[in-house]
Amino acid sequence: MLGGTEFAGRAVVEAALGRGWDVTVFHRGRHAPAPGTRVLNGDRTAPGGLDALAEGEWDAVVDTWSAAPRAVRDTARLLRGRVRRYVYVSSCSVYTWAPPAGYTEDAPVVEGADPDAGQTDYARDKRGAELAVLDAFGARDCVLVRAGLILGPYENVGRLPWWLTRIARGGPVLAPGPRDLPLQYVDVRDLAEWILGAAERELSGPYNLMSPQGHTTMGALLEACARATGSDAELRWTAPEIVLEAGIEPWTELPVWVPPGSDLHDALHAADVSAAMASGLSCRPVEETVADTWSWLGSIGGTAPQRPDRTRKGLDPDVEARVLAAAAGVPGTTP
Repeated sequence: MLGGTEFAGRAVVEAALGRGWDVTVFHRGRHAPAPGTRVLNGDRTAPGGLDALAEGEWDAVVDTWSAAPRAVRDTARLLRGRVRRYVYVSSCSVYTWAPPAGYTEDAPVVEGADPDAGQTDYARDKRGAELAVLDAFGARDCVLVRAGLILGPYENVGRLPWWLTRIARGGPVLAPGPRDLPLQYVDVRDLAEWILGAAERELSGPYNLMSPQGHTTMGALLEACARATGSDAELRWTAPEIVLEAGIEPWTELPVWVPPGSDLHDALHAADVSAAMASGLSCRPVEETVADTWSWLGSIGGTAPQRPDRTRKGLDPDVEARVLAAAAGVPGTTP
């Protein structure tokens, strides 16, 4: 496991240990790896940073890198011939914007991606890394996991943890509608189990890795947050038009949510995942994802870690109060 101490990588490591696998974790040493792993230290961005991987053979490698593609290029080339299968956790962002609802793995991908490049933008970086893996291992011996929204314990991006802490605080909560808005995501543990199964069965090629369309709804997600936290919060469902007119940013200020009928919703919550489902993806109920994430948050003191290379998520309380007041028709307020 390249990385393996945070979020998706951590989930893969724990799932592999749970299967009784021998797990090697290669990381920079910034976070403690799971007990029971063999640890190799190195920095993929530094000269000589891959020296710890110069020897050894493995059945599979899992890589979640999301910065400069050349780091994946160098690692894949070094491991070629000593690893049977390279599993790269990519992203649905690699598709040319905006992919239509129902897009499959055959949809066009972004242009201008370069496996030799330094860091550019997220979409081209992920696609460049895909190209690096394909160049080193060939299409037959690699899996490209094109994940979408990932939720669950260890999240260090700030989406579900923000909703949980906001709803736990109680009071009126701006709940972006419609309540039955279909959502598509994957629990990080289901992602991990699928990845390990793909390695076992020697799958190859790209897979859209998310739950089926409409696996849950915005209403079910936020109501699960209220139940998990035991909060007396009042979910005030607010029309998308009011949210957007107030200048609130979908996805970032109101995590997970994007307006219905938009390019964003088609891209993030309407992918075709029939290939992943046919190859063994199993998705747990949203209630379990939410409850387990809340339990994990409590176990670490209530504050989720935050990746420094990701924007902070969440809505300013003053903006929320102003929009809720305006939506309720309070005199002297405007969205």
